Amino acid sequence: MSGTDHFITLEGHRFHYVRWSVPGAPVLVALHGLRSYGRTFEPLAEALAGRFDVVALDQRGRGLTDWDPQGNYYTDRYVADLAAFVDALGLDRFHLLGHSMGGTNTLVYAAGNADRLASVVLEDAGPGASTNSERGKAINAELMRTPMRFDNRDAARAFWRSIRPNVTEEAVDSRVRHSLEEGEGGFVWRHDQAGIAAARLAPAPGRGVPDLWPGVKAIRCPGLLVRGGDSDYLSPATAAAMVAANANLQRVDIPGAGHYVHDDQPEAFLAAVVPFLAEQAR
Repeated sequence: MSGTDHFITLEGHRFHYVRWSVPGAPVLVALHGLRSYGRTFEPLAEALAGRFDVVALDQRGRGLTDWDPQGNYYTDRYVADLAAFVDALGLDRFHLLGHSMGGTNTLVYAAGNADRLASVVLEDAGPGASTNSERGKAINAELMRTPMRFDNRDAARAFWRSIRPNVTEEAVDSRVRHSLEEGEGGFVWRHDQAGIAAARLAPAPGRGVPDLWPGVKAIRCPGLLVRGGDSDYLSPATAAAMVAANANLQRVDIPGAGHYVHDDQPEAFLAAVVPFLAEQAR
C-alpha cells in the first residue's frame, strides 16, 4: 500500500503530508527529525498496513511543505503546527510517534495535550539530547559544512553517505530522492537548509529547545522509548531516568543502531514498534 500525497493550509502556510489511509483504523501521526521528511516512515507505514491509518507530516520548511520566510523553525512553532494539523484532520484521540526533533515536538505536545494521546513512541529523543550530546554537537557541525547544492545525484548521495555511514542503502536512496530536487546548476535542498541551520546554530533569545521533562512526566497513555543501542544522542542514563520518571513508559534499546534507529536497523526497529502499536490498537 503506497501513501498518497495531501496538502492542507494552516494559518496561511501550506503543509504536505503523506497518508497510508485505512478507513476506520486508529490514526498514527509520525513526526520526522531535523532534516528529514514524512516519507522516511514509509517502511513503518507499510508494516502497519491494514492496522493503522498512518499520517506522516512534512514539518515546516521540509519536504513539500512551505518554507517559513521568517525562519521560525523553533519547537513552539512546530508544536503549534501539530496542534492545528490534528485539529484540522478532526483527530480527537490519536497515536503519536516522533524521531529526534519530532520526539522533542511530541514531548512538548504531550505536556499540554496528554488526554488526546492514545499512545506515544519516542525514537531516540529525550531531555537535553539535542543540546548536550555528542551527536547534537555533530549535527551542528554537519549544518555548518553542508553544501547548498550538488552537481549531480552521485555527489548528493556521497554526501549523505559521508554523514550517515551506518544507515542502509535504501535509507540513503530515500534521502537523495526526497530531500533534494533538481534546480539551476545542479541539485538543491528541498528543505530550507539555511533557515533551519540558522535557527539551530543561533536561536533567537528564548527560542531554544525547552525543558522536556514536563512532557515526559505528563504522558498518561502507554509509551515506548526506542533508543539506539549505540546512540551518542540519547544517553543510557537519560533513557533510564525517563522510564523511572513515568511508569507509563517502557524502554527498548536496539543493538547496532545509532541515533537514526529506523534507518540504521530497520528490521529491529519494526520488530519493537509494530507489536507495541498493534497492542495499543486492540
